[in-house]
Amino acid sequence: MRSSLSADWDFERETRSILLRFVAFAILLANLLLGGGAEAEGTHFAVIICYLVISIASVMSARFLPGRSWLKTLFVVLDALLVALILYAHILGGPVTENHNVTTSSLVVAFILLNHVGLKLDRRLVLVFSGIVLVAWIGMLAVTAARHHTADAMSFVAYFFNQDLGLTVSYGFTAFAIYLLAKDHDKTRKEALLADRRSLNLSRFFSPLVVADLQEGSSALELERRNAVIMFVDLRDFTSFAETAPARQLAAVLAQYRHLVSGIIFDHGGTVDKFIGDGVMAVFGQPTAMKDDADRALACALDLVDALNDWKHQNLVGGYPALSAGVGLHFGSVVGGVLDSGCHSEFTVIGDAVNVAQRLEALTKVLGSPLVVSSALVKQLRKPAPSALWTVQNEVALAGRRLPIDIWYLQTEADSSVPSPKAGGSKTPLQRPSLQSSPFTAPDVGIG
Repeated sequence: MRSSLSADWDFERETRSILLRFVAFAILLANLLLGGGAEAEGTHFAVIICYLVISIASVMSARFLPGRSWLKTLFVVLDALLVALILYAHILGGPVTENHNVTTSSLVVAFILLNHVGLKLDRRLVLVFSGIVLVAWIGMLAVTAARHHTADAMSFVAYFFNQDLGLTVSYGFTAFAIYLLAKDHDKTRKEALLADRRSLNLSRFFSPLVVADLQEGSSALELERRNAVIMFVDLRDFTSFAETAPARQLAAVLAQYRHLVSGIIFDHGGTVDKFIGDGVMAVFGQPTAMKDDADRALACALDLVDALNDWKHQNLVGGYPALSAGVGLHFGSVVGGVLDSGCHSEFTVIGDAVNVAQRLEALTKVLGSPLVVSSALVKQLRKPAPSALWTVQNEVALAGRRLPIDIWYLQTEADSSVPSPKAGGSKTPLQRPSLQSSPFTAPDVGIG
């Protein structure tokens, strides 16, 4: 599929092409009505009819048969032959010493059509058009000189090197200049389209603000330590489903899931750091930290819980596998930026906060909760946490980590006795009966 930038370029070039053809037609019509004698009227009329037919056919082919390179070449050749016919009629229509006002008018058409070809941004077509016109023009000058010179060879040279030859040379230099412009424009266009495709590829993983930083190569891409929110999203029982599911069904489910999750993350200004099978790692605050990273990340997590729950029920109704998902969210210090590893460079974050976030995601399965959030993230909220059925568990020990952490997790069933926590609120535990024993140890699901 062509990018919108390419489509805009094509539309603009097509519009200018039609305008130039209209101007050239108006000049030819004016020559017929105002210039020339009766002996040239028939030639002028034939030229106008031919040009009108060629113009209509060219516009129609560009509109309904785009991308046919041989058609473009054909119409360029026809335009070049038409210019040669115009020049032939005026150069051979009278003696060389005759006033060249009419010839000057026909030259305008030749220059307009040369620019028309230049708008196609194809150096090959510029060469074809200008080559045919120049060869025909020089040939006509030679025939004219042969008709008018005497037996003396110097008279042929004198007739050949006249004002018309100067116009021919000028036309050649103009054609060369347009060739260079087409070459430069074509290069610029390709670079812009390549940048557009790169931006499109980057937008699949990063929010628009992050894409701008990546394209500009800002200092935010350098490895440095910063605070960020790390999110892990993972499907439950996906491995069992993948072992028996047909390949197309597996690909379709995974594509829907990734599209849904990444779209919601981008809507909240997050970045998809990587896809790990059925898992998604996202970051808020990388490469540039913002004051509301925690608020946007929590809002994103809650939206993901609702969206993935709806997706699960839709799959269930449609006869597809109904897979639950878990989301882990943590705020902490990470080292983020472009990590160079020789043949492959990666834009990512590393650190203890990443490990904690993944262990919190794994904890959702143990707790039977779709979302587990660290108290470190709750303390960073600038607004009260959205109203939900939250439960607090203090001093949860995570495998591979020396210090326990406090967590907040979302209940799946209504419990009117559980209040909604506030940002930076009390750490008094609000526990389910099954979790009252302490310490609670999360399973070891370390990632490195």
